[in-house]
Formats: sequence, structure tokens, C-alpha cells
Amino acid sequence: MDRLLFGDNQFFGINHMSEEKARAQAMRFQDTDAIMAVLDAAYDAGIRTFMCTTHDRIAEVCDRIRADPARYADFQFYPCMPYAHKYANAVTEHGMFGALSQFMPEEGLFRTALRGGAALAAKDVEGIAKLLIDVEMKMFAGLKTPVVLIQNVFTDLLLGMGYTRAFRVFHDHVRDRYGAEAGFITMNLPMLHRALQAEGIENPIICSNINKIGFRMCGGPDLYAEVLRSGRVRAIAMSVLASGAIPAEEAIEWVAKLPGVQSIVFGASGRGNILNTRDLVARHFPAAPQPAEA
Repeated sequence: MDRLLFGDNQFFGINHMSEEKARAQAMRFQDTDAIMAVLDAAYDAGIRTFMCTTHDRIAEVCDRIRADPARYADFQFYPCMPYAHKYANAVTEHGMFGALSQFMPEEGLFRTALRGGAALAAKDVEGIAKLLIDVEMKMFAGLKTPVVLIQNVFTDLLLGMGYTRAFRVFHDHVRDRYGAEAGFITMNLPMLHRALQAEGIENPIICSNINKIGFRMCGGPDLYAEVLRSGRVRAIAMSVLASGAIPAEEAIEWVAKLPGVQSIVFGASGRGNILNTRDLVARHFPAAPQPAEA
């Protein structure tokens, strides 16, 4: 994974410290051109990976990237799924059948409906789960998606219910069908790591809050440090600035020293912040050395 990943919270009005700022960002990025201007700034700054939800607006971004393969030759997505609101919105706007048609994979509505109907009839939870993953991945057809992640709301719901078998289903399906690695977003890295180990998922990719003040780090910083030191996790650190509570350089310098952290994901609305974060990461968290060729 790249050291620095670009996130999408700012595009959809998500800010954990300021509702006013969140509303302003949501208004600013109503137009896809505004989103693309920021993504272009990040891409031109050398940031190649966009870690994003499967929000319906991201489908428009995918169309733009597909339309200009020369410009975006190295652009890759890390889809984070599912994004539940879009299904409710689609049913409201298009009706049930229209929503189904919109989201079904390219293999065809009839065939997919048969597959889904058979899974429902047989109460095949795994079959239904795989179908839902395929629905979410439709917008990324033909694009690079080397890592696919489950959103923290669903990861932590499944974790709390004890239905950890779902993680194995997700892991195997994205590997077998999409040639991708599975990732898991969580608010409780230590608990999730134990569950993934129990399911035989070794050295998993886990994205969680990791920051100097323990902001939204369920289980506590000490347990996080224990997991990171184990050498059995590839961590993506999010919320490293604790939503602005920690100065950027202090935050990045601290996270960069932690074992097990492979990447930092951040969001920014302007070129200045993008360049500043890129330069801080380059200074404190340089790319890992590549193994020597035989």
C-alpha cells in the first residue's frame, strides 16, 4: 500500500468536530467538477490512491476516471462498502425495480435476480452477501481496486453480534472475484484483530483511528500498541490529527514511529493542505524499502 491515501469525508459533509464546517463542505462539493478539482490536485501531488465510500456520487467520479485512462493511468480506488443511504435514496427516486436495475452487476439483471432469489430461497446468507458485494463493486468496473474494505458501521455491528464468519466470506469473495485484498474499517482494532485471527485471516489490513490522544480508539491506546507491535497487522491510520486537535506535523511524526502502520489516510479540501500533508509524510514516514532483487 502507498504511504499516503486520500479519503472522501470532506466531499460528503463529514467532520467530527464542526457541523458548520461539514455543512459548508457538503454545499461546496455538490458538483462533481468540484470533487474532481481536489482529486486532480491530489493526483498531481503524487497521491495515487483514493479511499472512498460507495456513495452514488463516487460513480460519477469513476466515470470521469474511466473516460480519460491516459490522464489517470496510475489512479486506483480503495472502495469502502456498503453505503446504505444510497439504496434508500434510489428506491425513493426510482422505485424498487428501478433501484434494482441501477445497482445490479453487469452480468445482467435476470441472471443476478435468479442468483439472489435462489440464495434467498435457500436462506444462503453467504450467497446474499456475495451478491451485495458485487452490487457495490459495479461502479468500479474496469478500474483498479487492489484493496476493498468494509465500512466500520458494518464491521463493528458484525463484530458486536459475533457473526465473524462474514469477515471470512468478504475476504474470500473480494480475493477470488476481484483479485483484491480485503480490508476492514473499525473503531476497535484490538477486538477486530482477535476476531480476524480466529477466522484464519492472517496479517489483515485494518483501518482505524490511530492518534496521539486516543481519540475514538475503542479498547484504549495500550491495546492498539500491543497489536501494532505484534507484526500481525497492516494498519491504515485514520483521524491521525484527531479532527484537528493535534498539529499536523506532531500527529504525523508520532504515527510514523509506530510499528505496523503502513499507511495514513487523510482528507483535504484544497491544494495547500494536500501539499503540506504530502510533504510531512515524505519527511517523517518515507516509503518502506523494497526487497533487493535476487
